[in-house]
Amino acid sequence: MPTIARSTCRVYRAPIAEPVANAFGAMANRPAVFVRLDASDGAFGWGEVFSNFPQVGAEHRKRLFDSLFAPLLAGAPADDPAAVRATLERRTRTIAIQSGEPGPFAQVAGAVDQALWDMAARREGLPLWRHLGGVSPQVRVYASGIGPERVVDLALAKRREGYRAFKLKVGFGAERDRANAVALREALGEDATVMLDANQAWSPDDASARIAELAPFRPHWIEEPILADEPLDRWRALARESAVPLAAGENLRGVEAFRAAIDSGVLAFVQPDVGKWGGISGGIEVGRHAAARGAALCPHWLAGGIGLAASMHLLAAIGTEGGYLEVDANPNPLREEVFPLQVREGVATLTDAPGLGVEPDLASLARYAVA
Repeated sequence: MPTIARSTCRVYRAPIAEPVANAFGAMANRPAVFVRLDASDGAFGWGEVFSNFPQVGAEHRKRLFDSLFAPLLAGAPADDPAAVRATLERRTRTIAIQSGEPGPFAQVAGAVDQALWDMAARREGLPLWRHLGGVSPQVRVYASGIGPERVVDLALAKRREGYRAFKLKVGFGAERDRANAVALREALGEDATVMLDANQAWSPDDASARIAELAPFRPHWIEEPILADEPLDRWRALARESAVPLAAGENLRGVEAFRAAIDSGVLAFVQPDVGKWGGISGGIEVGRHAAARGAALCPHWLAGGIGLAASMHLLAAIGTEGGYLEVDANPNPLREEVFPLQVREGVATLTDAPGLGVEPDLASLARYAVA
């Protein structure tokens, strides 16, 4: 049985000309935390940890990995991703609770899971989507992160690149949100698919009215209109009142939380994040449960190229009806240089390269390395 012989974690930060803003904050640079696992049989795999927030989060995740997770991984099985993730979660659960950091701990475990699935598919000489039983390498994509500035310019640029669906950030005040929605719909036309993302900006008391104001622009969904940890009853009430289907999942953690949200009928679009919780293993379970309940799998991702590749393979493997892959519209060298995408008529296609099909050029990325 192959075992994990070596684990490494690297932190990168790429400068950007303009901060990437949303309703609760902004990123002044683009961080990424890349994990590589090497096995005793020579196989290896890559994963990525969520690290966008807080601004010091990337370095913190690396310290968690190096001090707690790397020792646990030494000598662990290298051929059973789900079992290893479950073991990591079990063995770190107490300290995660004690330190008040179940999120960062889950994020590190998710990256380990990605790397082990990448490794497993590489052993078989198969792309991960096919290793997981997928039948098509094609997935629908949408351009994310549009707004609050330069809404029309960015959307039209992405349309020229081949995108046919676009997500507008809202939550910046009713007047500005409406002006951006008007401008985007006028620029893209009535046939374009437009989603909205409030990034948890509204209170349960205000959300229904805010959604009603934007409903005339025919959004495909409204994402996280209220806080992700609001009681499920409040989500149910909002779903009943909303003229727009609800989407969420990037800030849910654990199978039970996803099952409760899906089974309640609250979510039409389910958005697990492979770098925040569950990795590929958790994403598969959530995606299959969503499909069984008639909800669409739309993986969340807004960071570097390794996690984007993992998210794309997950969607291609599950292939739920109505699914979309999120692709950040804003500049990010750690995405563009690691996993460049070609989009044609709203669809991106994975290759037959083994595993995730990602081979980061560490020498080239060295100029962004910080830890």
